[in-house]
Amino acid sequence: MKVADVMTPRDDVVTVSLPGTRDDVLEYLQERRFSAVPVVKGEGEDEVYRGLVSREDLIEDPDEDQLALLMRDVPTTTGSTDVVEAARLMVAEGARRVPVVDGDALDGIVTITDVVRAIADGDVDGERTVGELARRDVNTTYVETPLPVAEREIAYADVPYAVVLDEEADMTGILTEVDVIDVARVVEGEDDVGASVAGQDDEWMWEGIKATGNRYFPTRNVEIPGEPVREFMTADPVTLTKRRTAKEAAQRMLETDVEQLPLVAGDDLAGIVRDVDLIAAL
Repeated sequence: MKVADVMTPRDDVVTVSLPGTRDDVLEYLQERRFSAVPVVKGEGEDEVYRGLVSREDLIEDPDEDQLALLMRDVPTTTGSTDVVEAARLMVAEGARRVPVVDGDALDGIVTITDVVRAIADGDVDGERTVGELARRDVNTTYVETPLPVAEREIAYADVPYAVVLDEEADMTGILTEVDVIDVARVVEGEDDVGASVAGQDDEWMWEGIKATGNRYFPTRNVEIPGEPVREFMTADPVTLTKRRTAKEAAQRMLETDVEQLPLVAGDDLAGIVRDVDLIAAL
C-alpha cells in the first residue's frame, strides 16, 4: 500500500496562505479541531508548499502573530512511498503528520490517523497484542489540579495526554492537549520596559535627550482557565485489556476519535497504548 492510497488529497486539504496571521489558523485548530495546517504560498498552478503550523506552535510562541514565523519545516514524503516507510518516518521524526509533495507542490497530507486506519482495515499488519505495545510509564495528573498546571505537566512530559487520578489514585478520566487548546485564548497586554532613552549624563548618550517616561511594548499571552482538571477532562475513558490486538485498538481509536487508550488489568491502570505505538509496531 502506498501513501497515495491513504493520504488526504490536495483538493480536500485545508491550508493557510502566506502572508497570514495566527488568527487565520485558530479557526481550524479550535473550531474544526485540526492538529495542524499546511502553509502554502500562491494559488493554482503557482502554489508552492512552505511548511506546517500546529496547535503546539501557537501555545509555545504566544507573542508571535506572523504565520511565516510560526510555521516550521517538517519531513515530507511522496505519494509513491510505501505506507510502512511513511510510518517509519513518523516514528523517527516524532511527526504526527507528513505533507506529501511533488517537487514544490503540495499533493496532500498523510497522518498517523491514516496509518491507524490502514491497520484497522487490515491493509497492514495489526495482529500483535496491545500488551506487547503498551507503555508502562503513564503520564498522570490529579483531578483537582488547576488546568494551567496540568497543561505544563503535559508539556514537560512531552506527551499529548494525562490520565486523571482521583483521591484514591484510581483512574477517573483523561485530559488531552486538544481539551486544553479548546478553552485556551490569546490575550493582549503591555510590559513596562522602563526608560529607554539615555539621560543627559550617560556616557553613551549621543543626542542629549532625557527620558520623559516609561516605554511599553505590546505582549500576547495564552490564557488557560484556572478551574480544576475535572471540569475539562473526559470522564470514564474507553479502555483496553492487554489481549486485544493492534487492529482492535486501531478500530477503537477511530470509533471514539482518540489518540490513546488506557490499558487496564481488572480495575487497575496497567499502561497506555498510543496511536504512535501502533505504527511503531509496523
